[in-house]
Amino acid sequence: MENKDIESANRTIDKEIEALNIMRKGLDDGLIKTLDLIQSIKGRVIVTGMGKSGHIGTKIAATLASTGTPSFFVHPAEASHGDLGMLTENDCVLAISNGGESKELSDIIVYCKRYGIPLIAMTKNPNSSLGKAGDYLLHLPDCGEACPLGLAPTSSTTATAVLGDILAVCLLERKGFSKTDFKQRHPGGKLGSILQKVSDLMHTGSEIPLVPDSADMKAAMLEMTSKMLGCVGIVDKENHLLGIITDGDLRRFMSENILQMKATDVMTRNPKVTTPDVLVAEAVNMMNNKKITQLFVIDKDNHPLGLIHLHDCLRAGVA
Repeated sequence: MENKDIESANRTIDKEIEALNIMRKGLDDGLIKTLDLIQSIKGRVIVTGMGKSGHIGTKIAATLASTGTPSFFVHPAEASHGDLGMLTENDCVLAISNGGESKELSDIIVYCKRYGIPLIAMTKNPNSSLGKAGDYLLHLPDCGEACPLGLAPTSSTTATAVLGDILAVCLLERKGFSKTDFKQRHPGGKLGSILQKVSDLMHTGSEIPLVPDSADMKAAMLEMTSKMLGCVGIVDKENHLLGIITDGDLRRFMSENILQMKATDVMTRNPKVTTPDVLVAEAVNMMNNKKITQLFVIDKDNHPLGLIHLHDCLRAGVA
């Protein structure tokens, strides 16, 4: 039985890959025109579809919205009972139907025609009611379903989801959508924490452990102890970061006369540093690779702006 299940799984995978390969070969200027349209509108992309197409449409709308293209899903049945009022002349409509004959879409199609709202048809059949009504056509592959009965939407829904991803990624790249833009739309959960910047977590102001290059080790150790970040930075008269002393440095230089030594004699020169706009995840990667637990955060002139500690990253759920 197990072997038969694996064989069935492989047949499903092969069939769905076949659908995607057919779609790849069929990409045409309909995609380019659709992208040009969406990029030019002042409003939102209203996604609609019935049944499994609707379920995939909900995901497409969410992906578009999270990647910089305002979008939401309208159920075609609800549209016929008042939700058509959500559509404005500044919007466009992306209607999804594999066969192109979903009767539930008729009211939305008529509304788009009446008020001049651009209609994008996503279907495998250009000659269907939806295909003919669409001002723009996104062609789904016509290769049958992975379902052995040829009935349950499987290959078709995979292709629909991928075509939606193509729209989102192309628009993202066209707009130059950045990690910062992405973070603003994903402030919560693990993804939000990973996309935090060093500036979001770093210690600043009086929390930064610093001593001048004229300080002795007694002053440096007092500063380390009071700030409790396991290090102290040494700066010159122009506030340039010269070096760092860590707990590890103290152990290496431990002797009876360490308190009389100059901080500059113990410090590690040219320490590893980062900048405020770096992602916390990148800073953690640097600390792990260099086997250190803290990084000074500097500006372009090597002035210390803050300090980020690995423990701060752990508490934020990044490390």
